[in-house]
Amino acid sequence: MTDSGPAPLPASDRPDTAARLRDALLAASFTADGLLDLLGAAAYAALARSETVPALRATRGDTPLETLVRLFLLQQPVPRARVADVLPVAEALEGGWLTPVGGDEVAATVDVRPYGGPGGEDWFIVSDLGCAVGGAGGIGQHDEGVVLGVGGASTTLAGITVRTPVAAALDLGTGSGIQALHAAQHATRVTATDLNPRALHTTALTLALSGAPAADLRAGSLFEPVRDDETFDLIVSNPPFVISPGARLTYRDGGMGGDDLCRSLVQQAGERLTEGGFAQFLANWQHVAGEDWQDRLRSWVPRGCDAWIVQREVQDVTQYAELWLRDAGDHHGDPAEYQARYDAWLDEFEARKVRAVGFGWITLRRTGSAEPVVTVEEWPHPVEQPLGETVRAHFDRLDYLREHDDAALLESHFRLAGEVVQEQVGLPGAEDPEHVVLRQHRGMRRATKVDTVGAGFAGVCDGTLSAGRILDAIAQLVGEDPVLLRDRTPAQIRLLVEQGFLEPVG
Repeated sequence: MTDSGPAPLPASDRPDTAARLRDALLAASFTADGLLDLLGAAAYAALARSETVPALRATRGDTPLETLVRLFLLQQPVPRARVADVLPVAEALEGGWLTPVGGDEVAATVDVRPYGGPGGEDWFIVSDLGCAVGGAGGIGQHDEGVVLGVGGASTTLAGITVRTPVAAALDLGTGSGIQALHAAQHATRVTATDLNPRALHTTALTLALSGAPAADLRAGSLFEPVRDDETFDLIVSNPPFVISPGARLTYRDGGMGGDDLCRSLVQQAGERLTEGGFAQFLANWQHVAGEDWQDRLRSWVPRGCDAWIVQREVQDVTQYAELWLRDAGDHHGDPAEYQARYDAWLDEFEARKVRAVGFGWITLRRTGSAEPVVTVEEWPHPVEQPLGETVRAHFDRLDYLREHDDAALLESHFRLAGEVVQEQVGLPGAEDPEHVVLRQHRGMRRATKVDTVGAGFAGVCDGTLSAGRILDAIAQLVGEDPVLLRDRTPAQIRLLVEQGFLEPVG
């Protein structure tokens, strides 16, 4: 990047040019799988760390794929005659995808990065030069208004999003268009918004180059571009959630005080959802002295919505400030300026009595229930992506538990979820374990303690017998009053159903 700002983007109103470029990229195996085969695992992983030397060494030949890697991923000038063997050069130059440099060389104007879709689709994500995470320039040198490529946050949101067929989807703060691209696979109509017009232009390029339908692109902040009478079946957003003093970088800094941007986004989403519709966000939130962070987040949830909020990580304010100062490359600049900016972050947190910042996922579902359920939890442990089906199933189980009182629960049939194992913990040689743990190996990969009755109950749930009959059999086996056992066990059954260890049958 230069002091003059981002370079002009390719034309976004030439679908024929994008289609021919796509065909040429695919013909050269410029795909996620093709890159891995060419570069090898070590060089491929190094490129994701913004280390380009291994990839440069792996592309010293003149094959079409090596040419494209040097041109679009490593952002190296390539002889025009060599590129002409791979791409329609004249059309790419006219459309602005390439620019002439030197005497007889051309260079890419944007980063074009292969991205594998969930169904094996070959997609391409467009971003500004040096702004792809793992790009040739590396993260940490971004001017105001640039458009980043796909990073860990983007793929996390894409992985947790519920992927059922819907009529209308909304991507707020679309950036390079990755969420809109995913939504286009299962939504009849996709609307994408962004405060940065350059991001909307980039999204159009990403969709066109990936062979996806065009989206309805609108400029504006948050829900401003959405009409009052519009509702959506799915709303997704990887917003500029960074809590910072000011809004220096549009792509990450919300510009509102503290975590107000994320709060506003969540609170305003409820009235934009159709009945049963989902809104899913990534967010940061403040941990304020004297305040329960879970209560803070519960206060964000709009009326008429169930919510599942998962805190994945917490950083103290010094760690948080250092992370985002490094993201902007401030640690490479003048030490006095870096210190002043660091001070400004800490001043802001001190004024707001913020001790730490949490990061996580927020999912809302519009419900007609008079008693919405709001679950706020901390789960920093590894999970299995994609989690979209796990998220959908969580809300289905909420509906089931709402509709079944304890008597109905005991008449129901359950089966143990797949890949759940039982672990017994206790001293070696002890006759009985100190406690029993059920552990999932799929989805959220939860673990929960159960008593011997709970373990025995879960172990025999195969959908054949009702919960009540199973408890009667256990009572007879352990010599306990079956009526008392029926009275005290439904709470444990509810927990096992809520957390996905048991699945209702029928």
